[in-house]
Amino acid sequence: MTPAVEGKAKVTRMGLDEAARKPQERLADWLAEDMAAVNALIRLRMASEHAPRIPEVTAHLIEAGGKRLRPLLTLAAARMCGYQGDNHVKLAATVEFIHTATLLHDDVVDESERRRGRPTANLLWDNKSSVLVGDYLFARSFQLMVETGSLRVMDILANASAVIAEGEVLQLTAAQDLRTTEEIYLKVVRGKTAALFSAATEVGAVIAAVPEDQVRALWTYGDALGIAFQIVDDLLDYGGSDAVIGKNTGDDFRERKLTLPVIKAVAKADAEERAFWTRVIEKGDQRDGDLAHAIAVMQKHGAMEASRDEALAWVAAAKSALAGLPAHDLRDMLADLADYVVARIN
Repeated sequence: MTPAVEGKAKVTRMGLDEAARKPQERLADWLAEDMAAVNALIRLRMASEHAPRIPEVTAHLIEAGGKRLRPLLTLAAARMCGYQGDNHVKLAATVEFIHTATLLHDDVVDESERRRGRPTANLLWDNKSSVLVGDYLFARSFQLMVETGSLRVMDILANASAVIAEGEVLQLTAAQDLRTTEEIYLKVVRGKTAALFSAATEVGAVIAAVPEDQVRALWTYGDALGIAFQIVDDLLDYGGSDAVIGKNTGDDFRERKLTLPVIKAVAKADAEERAFWTRVIEKGDQRDGDLAHAIAVMQKHGAMEASRDEALAWVAAAKSALAGLPAHDLRDMLADLADYVVARIN
C-alpha cells in the first residue's frame, strides 16, 4: 500500500514543530480576499426562498468553524498557477458544497451525534432533513460548476462526486468484515476522502490552463495529501482529543469501522486476539474496557506506528509531486500543509 517514493519517508522533529504552526492558517491569510469571496458566494447560494430549513441546516454545518481546507486547496492551486479570473471562487464554493453534502449524508449513515464539536444536523433536526439538504447542496454544486463554462472542470468534479459515493458504498460492504485488506481500505480512502482533495487541486490547475504535467502534479499532490489526511484521522480516533478531531474519540471503534490500524492489528492477531476482534467488530458485542483493550492490542503489534509511517510516506509523495512545480510561496505552504497533516498526531 505504501507509495513508491525514494527512500524512507522521514519528518524531523524540527520539521514537525514548524509544521505545527498550522499552515492552513497561513494559506487562509495569503488567500484571504479570495476566501472572503468564497464565503460570500456560499452564503448566497445556500439560501432558499421557499424552504427556510435549507439555510438553517446548511449554516449549522458550514458555519461551525470548519477549516475550509478543500476550497483553500482549489484557490491555492489556481493562484499558484497564475490564474487571474474569478472562476476559482466558484470552484472553491463548489468543492465546499460537495464536501458539506457528503458530511450531512455520512452523519445519517453513521448515526453520528457530533460533527466539528457540535451536535450533528440529523440529531438537531432529523435524518430526512439532513439527506434532502445534502441533495440540495449537491445540486447547487453542479449549478456552480456549470457557470465556469468548462466541460473538463465539470467532468473532474462530476467524476469525483461519483467516486465519493462509490467509496462510501464500498466502506459499507467492507464494514465489520475482518477479511478487509489494506488494498480495500485504500480504495475506500481514495473514494471517500482523497477524490475530493485531488479534484480540488486539479480543477485549480485546469482553469489556469497550465501544462498537463503541472495539472497531473497537482492531482497527485491532492491524492496523496487526502490519503495521508484520512490515515491520520483514523489514528486520531484512537488517541486524539475530541477538540482536534471534532467528534468523540473512539467513534470509529464504536461504529465497528475497519480502519488501517485495526486492519494491521487483525493481520497479526493470535487466536485470542482474533476472537476479540470478531466479538467487537463483526458481532458488535462491545463492553466496558474494550476500546482500551483494542488500543493496547494495536500498540502491541506496532499497528499505530506502522500506520503513521504509511501516512508519512504519502506525505513524502505529496511533497515530491510539488517539487517539480515552479517556485511560489503557495507551493511552499502546500508542502508545509502536508507535513502538518502528520504533525497533528505528535
